[in-house]
Amino acid sequence: MSIHPVVLPSNRPQDRFYLGGERITAFRSELAQGPRTPEDWIASTTSCRGCGSDVGQTRLPNGTFLKDEIAQNPVAWLGQQHVEKFGADTKILVKLLDAGERLPVHAHPHVSWAKRHVVGAKHGKAEAWYFLTGGEVFLGLQRDVSADELYELVESQDIDKLTGLMHRLTVQSHQTVYVPPGTLHAIGKGLLIVEVQEPEDMSILVEWKGFKIDGWKDGFLGLDPKRALESVQRRGQSDEEIRSLVNAKAGYGEMIVSSSRKYFRLERIAIDGQVETPAGFAIIIVLEGSTQIATEKDGDLLVEAKQGNTIVVPHQSGKLTFRGVGEVLVARPPSAA
Repeated sequence: MSIHPVVLPSNRPQDRFYLGGERITAFRSELAQGPRTPEDWIASTTSCRGCGSDVGQTRLPNGTFLKDEIAQNPVAWLGQQHVEKFGADTKILVKLLDAGERLPVHAHPHVSWAKRHVVGAKHGKAEAWYFLTGGEVFLGLQRDVSADELYELVESQDIDKLTGLMHRLTVQSHQTVYVPPGTLHAIGKGLLIVEVQEPEDMSILVEWKGFKIDGWKDGFLGLDPKRALESVQRRGQSDEEIRSLVNAKAGYGEMIVSSSRKYFRLERIAIDGQVETPAGFAIIIVLEGSTQIATEKDGDLLVEAKQGNTIVVPHQSGKLTFRGVGEVLVARPPSAA
């Protein structure tokens, strides 16, 4: 079977519980999709929790789901080493996320906890943010918080107290932040980010006041709230510990801190003429300009892409050559070597 890189349509779940979407619409130069379409799930083999089995899944232009295509030919898509180590699992989900309002404070469980407590979970949810615009984020606690205090904050929905306990970071375009599993966090209003994460949709909400969601019903993965909150990191972190999660250089090459690369990889590439990148399953976002993508396997068969386009590339395609003038992000699963 011949498999080639595919330029993807946008994949924006509808009626999310927070506002956003305009910046994705502008970045991708597409028609508006409503005030609650703040996420574009790119090359997704993950379903949106509570939304229906197909919502969130990437449907290719030929009408099939990417997940099904990979299941039918995992080695061609993911590579022999990857399949031997991880199975027919991409190990990655990429999203564009437009925060039309500050997101609620929440956390995502570690894989070991998720597999014990969440039915059907195959991953946890580590994530990293690549900022396309600057703004503010909240990340981690400044001091230790007891289980009782955390539960009281959830019960009271005292948001000023909750956010006052957290580190606040000012971020700039092209910087990145790694969010380890269990870490409380919130993305500030006005940020457009590329989010790279484990391919699971699971959140523990600590805040929901003012959002279009019933936190007691839908904020704890169907678990008892106190049990769900056991997955949250309650230890305070120093400024130095938080800084270790941030890549503030806004340069090129590998963009996320080394401690996150056991979950995913993310490279920023400048194109001015011709640039090569290694073979492997990849998810590409064109940040600026336009490019032609040639593959080692396909030779003269070129993929044309411009700012806002997203592309999924199978391992079988071999080395990639970017031609043109612009910038791309290349997201990949963890190394199987």
